[in-house]
Amino acid sequence: MEYKKINNLLGWLCFVIASVTYILTLEPSVSFWDCGEFISCAYRLQVAHQPGYPLFAMLGKLFSLMSLGNVTKVPYFTNMGSAFASGATIMFLFWTITALAKKLLLTNKEDVADKAKVSLIMGAGLVGALAFTYTDTFWFSAVETIVFALSALCTAIVFWAILKWDAHADEPGADKWLIFIAYMIGLSIGIHLLNLLTIPAITFVYFFRRSKNITVKTGIYAFLISILILGTIQFGIRQFTIKLAAYFDLFFVNTLGMGFGSGAFVFFVLLVALLVFGIRYSIRHNKATLNLILLCTAFIYFGYSSFVYIPIRATANTNLDNTHPDNAFTLNSYLNRDQYGATPLVSGPYFTSKIIDQTEGGPIYRKGATKYEVAGKKQDYVYDVTTIFPRMWSQEGQDPQFYRQWMQMGESETPTFATNLGWFMSWQTYQMYFRYFFWNFIGRTNDMDGQQQTISPFSFKGYVDGDWTTGIFDGAKHLPKSVLSDNTYTPLFALPFIIGLFGMFYHFNRKKKDALIVALLWFFTGLAIVIYVNQEHVQPRERDYSYVGSFYAFAIWIGLGVIAIGEFLMKKLTAQTAAYIAIAICLLAAPVVLAKQEWKAHDRSTKMTPHDMAYNYLISCPPNAILFTYGDNDTYSLWYDQEVEGIRPDVRIVNLSLFTGDWYIKQMQRKMNESDALPITMPFDKYKEGVRDVIYFNDAKVPGYIDIKELFDFISSDNKQVMTTYQNGETANYLPTKSIKIGVDPDVALKNGVITPDQKDRLIDSIRFKYTSNYVMKDNLAMFDILAHNNWKRPICFTVTVGSENMIGLQPFLYKEGFTYRLMPLKPDTGVRDQMEKVNVAVMYDNVMNKFKFGNFKTAKYLDHESTTMFYPVMISTFLDLAQAEIKAGHPELALKVVHKYDEVMPDLNVDLHTVQAKYFLTQTIFKLNDNVLAGKMAKSIDDYLKDMLDYDYNQMQNNGVPVSPRDVGFSIQIINSLAEMSKTAHLDALTAQLQAQGKDYEAKFASYLNVMPQQ
Repeated sequence: MEYKKINNLLGWLCFVIASVTYILTLEPSVSFWDCGEFISCAYRLQVAHQPGYPLFAMLGKLFSLMSLGNVTKVPYFTNMGSAFASGATIMFLFWTITALAKKLLLTNKEDVADKAKVSLIMGAGLVGALAFTYTDTFWFSAVETIVFALSALCTAIVFWAILKWDAHADEPGADKWLIFIAYMIGLSIGIHLLNLLTIPAITFVYFFRRSKNITVKTGIYAFLISILILGTIQFGIRQFTIKLAAYFDLFFVNTLGMGFGSGAFVFFVLLVALLVFGIRYSIRHNKATLNLILLCTAFIYFGYSSFVYIPIRATANTNLDNTHPDNAFTLNSYLNRDQYGATPLVSGPYFTSKIIDQTEGGPIYRKGATKYEVAGKKQDYVYDVTTIFPRMWSQEGQDPQFYRQWMQMGESETPTFATNLGWFMSWQTYQMYFRYFFWNFIGRTNDMDGQQQTISPFSFKGYVDGDWTTGIFDGAKHLPKSVLSDNTYTPLFALPFIIGLFGMFYHFNRKKKDALIVALLWFFTGLAIVIYVNQEHVQPRERDYSYVGSFYAFAIWIGLGVIAIGEFLMKKLTAQTAAYIAIAICLLAAPVVLAKQEWKAHDRSTKMTPHDMAYNYLISCPPNAILFTYGDNDTYSLWYDQEVEGIRPDVRIVNLSLFTGDWYIKQMQRKMNESDALPITMPFDKYKEGVRDVIYFNDAKVPGYIDIKELFDFISSDNKQVMTTYQNGETANYLPTKSIKIGVDPDVALKNGVITPDQKDRLIDSIRFKYTSNYVMKDNLAMFDILAHNNWKRPICFTVTVGSENMIGLQPFLYKEGFTYRLMPLKPDTGVRDQMEKVNVAVMYDNVMNKFKFGNFKTAKYLDHESTTMFYPVMISTFLDLAQAEIKAGHPELALKVVHKYDEVMPDLNVDLHTVQAKYFLTQTIFKLNDNVLAGKMAKSIDDYLKDMLDYDYNQMQNNGVPVSPRDVGFSIQIINSLAEMSKTAHLDALTAQLQAQGKDYEAKFASYLNVMPQQ
């Protein structure tokens, strides 16, 4: 069979194998993080968060149609879109590897008939492509609706296309491949910007093929040109095109008095005319290079034109309409992600630097009624100390403390450039890149978050959450059984990594130019991102998905490692035998090992946690409720359940992290699905950008509690006489008191079902609370408006995972009804230890026992990090609070049903000490209910975990000299002793003896460390 046919068939075979793998392990419904938003935006063609993913949304819509009207299947088919895109990525990776391998081995036409060389080439393609198929990071994105699967496909296509151009560069019309690449780059901007980072590698392919004078000097010039091209597309085409359109629009609207969008339209007409004129000029005057540049520019714009979707759909006022970018200025801010702030790169402050001055930048424009208005001016700070290449720069929140902790700096110690570089190397480079790289090719201990772990994995000092491991020396580390038995413990024995190193060294030895191109791809899609993003602190989640392009590049070298090993074996064996043995060894050591080890950690085919947890949030709400949420995993799955499946469309979801935006408050003032507009009375002019962005507390010594309506009218008044005047002459509203009350009409409360008749004796005439912040942001202002004018008509709820700071002091009046707290005007229960444990018993019992879904928690083959660390503890506390509330209400028989329901639907997991503590209190409750069988089972489970971890800690302390946490050790021993006391009271003699013996043993082992004497 001819070479081309074999190459094509095996490429498609890789596509089939990868696609089948991903479809078999596909998540059947929505996933956590951004997936819920992406599915919702694809299904209803809405506007996602910055910087927009219009092409992704349109392709997602196409796959959603495969559900044929069955809305519960929409996420399965949009997830399948990622699976097919990832399968296609593997196919193009195969062809990329064989193209590079062919340049290594088939140096003339006669070599095509050499079966050994052809076998090695095809074997290299199979090993590299299939190895990447089963890598941790790529597989994770391949089975959910996320942009990184399609983004990886764009990367694969453009890198394959430049190699196609390279192979045919001397033929007429070969430059069509360059134009195709330009078009793909333009399209990829509508999916994700990562594809732009292939440009330096592409530039060097062109440079090596076309340049007649290849030296270090010309190479540096080529590198600088590649950066210039990258910057031109990223900043010139992607950003400044929209910015220039915005200023054209400003002139046409504000100066010429024309309508919004008129100037932007004229600008784009002029841009098209200029490109057409330039292309015609280049053809007429036979300027081939200019023609190629202009054609590539035009095709980048063709691809980039998918962003027309954003203002079109924003103008349609879709339910999900992030920042409402319906005009050029808002669209420019949206694309630039202005709301996330700027990150210093070349020069900037240390985290200890002091602001010594402030300078005004350019104006910030907003869309007014008929003209653009100035909302304010950008502010630039001047610092007393700055540095080049600032890495430790953030002064926000806990960032300074984390810098000091990580770099082991004293509280008064000032950072130097050396500590700045130390942070860059140890945290940004190693912890937030190489650790991820090693996950994929060496192995991973578990899927716990390991961003803050500081123990070196190069030592034998044991297990670290979220770290990499070969698995080879883990026996010497005496890792806990809970780690070794977990699905996410995936040691790869470093075999893929070693083969990749063979391939890399071989490639540089045999084809330095091609190896440099792959190295550029690896660097710019890996470490260059680290440098550019300049992460300032612990991230909300691990960021390995950002670097999948560099893992793709390394997979090329894994493939080429087959040739390196094959040529080594040819010194002892015949060429054909050596080729077959090399292929077999590498297939077993890379794809087979990866597939075997990683499958259990990526089979999401039975996981329904995100869907069902969101369902439980919604189902916990009374009819027509206002539900306040905060984080991504509180909100995105909720959006999916409501926007796609139509679950509880009467509930109005309000994300407090978005509620600071004037655009979002305005959206809440209109009907959405079956939910009426929120009772927000402020006209837009009272809260638009630049107006009441923050209202500061200024104690006016107001006696007693002020009614919230009166307070709201005061802080939202435009009357200058009720404002405070600052030294610069500016006037602004202020918060005169933190003591607030919300009036309650008993008849309205009963009529609207706020309380039941049997709760009437606990009703109060007003809710009185202390506001907990020193300022009122827009989200608080809007919440005040709602509380002032709702008049108890609509239930007000908070998700149980909303932070206490977002509840503004209402905790004494919040009652749990499942996965939500409901605001209720009942007498505060001062006897409750934790105000967040109060339960509206009858309602919560019905919700949990009869309405909740449990996401296959107990039977799922795999539970991800969010399921186990975020929602599993939430489920435990839900059952615990309900059971304790039923006991307090005098219904022990119902409490017993609650704990049996927990045992029926929830798995027995011991994720960490936080989870163990929750399970301990649940076990204590079950003992009180006299179910000694279930209580004993749970006590045994807790004990097994604690014993496992204490044995590990003792080994670390004794054999490796690693300090362990006295708090954690002491807490663990205390739990064991407490379980012993409970089991003794329950007359579980065997368990009691076991626990007592363990408690004494560990007290003795850790006596000197904890400064306690062992019991006699």
